[in-house]
Amino acid sequence: MAAQLPLPVPPLPGVEDRWALFLDVDGTLLDFTDHPDQVCVDSRLRELVEDLYGALDGALALVSGRGLDDLDDLFDHPPWAMAGLHGLELRGADGRYRGVHIGASRRSLVRDIAGSVAAGLPGVMMEDKGMAVALHCRTSPQLFERLREQVQNVLPSLAGYEMQPGNMVIELKPEGMDKGSAVTTLMATWPFRGRQPVYLGDDLTDEHAFAAANLESGLSIRVGSREPSLARYSLPEPAAARAWLFRVLHALKHGALSHAHSSGGKH
Repeated sequence: MAAQLPLPVPPLPGVEDRWALFLDVDGTLLDFTDHPDQVCVDSRLRELVEDLYGALDGALALVSGRGLDDLDDLFDHPPWAMAGLHGLELRGADGRYRGVHIGASRRSLVRDIAGSVAAGLPGVMMEDKGMAVALHCRTSPQLFERLREQVQNVLPSLAGYEMQPGNMVIELKPEGMDKGSAVTTLMATWPFRGRQPVYLGDDLTDEHAFAAANLESGLSIRVGSREPSLARYSLPEPAAARAWLFRVLHALKHGALSHAHSSGGKH
């Protein structure tokens, strides 16, 4: 099969464009680290996202595999909408929370089974996310396929849960929600409604969101070179994604100024 042609760099917003920006975090805004707790959001990135949020009149959301508490800690309890745990947790722009309830006994069962898988594969680290559990093998990438097989083997004993492969990670999460569903849900609410979705993500978990953006004539932007992908545009790494977002911010501000000037500054 012929190799996929290189994807183009995404465009910048025009004066008449009304974007809704959806941003994955790890591998998109932030470079990967060996352990999820090792990442940090510097003041420059936090200010960039804050400025984009303002320039888009609030139509910005983080869509992450991290939980909302984790995202709040990283971004200093921001006002924008956020979807955590691949959409299992969702906080809208109005601050209202919607989440899936999983009982303590079920969480404990999933945690115990995932822990036994990790214990049998030295080099695999378990991360308890509450409703979901992640098994990381970033420091031992050669174990990924064995890890996938082990998780596949234990799935029959975890009714209602599904396996979500990612970048050197396998997650066990409740069925029925993904990042695409989270984007679609947010797009039906203020201030996203009626705008063009623009989604940046790097991982297999972001493919659902790429599909959702494509269905709404939006922009789907892959960060990195993973193939195959439903994304229609690409940026090579998180540093390039951050640089592009700075250009987006400039275009939004410049476009708004140009529009105000051409209309005599009337509102």
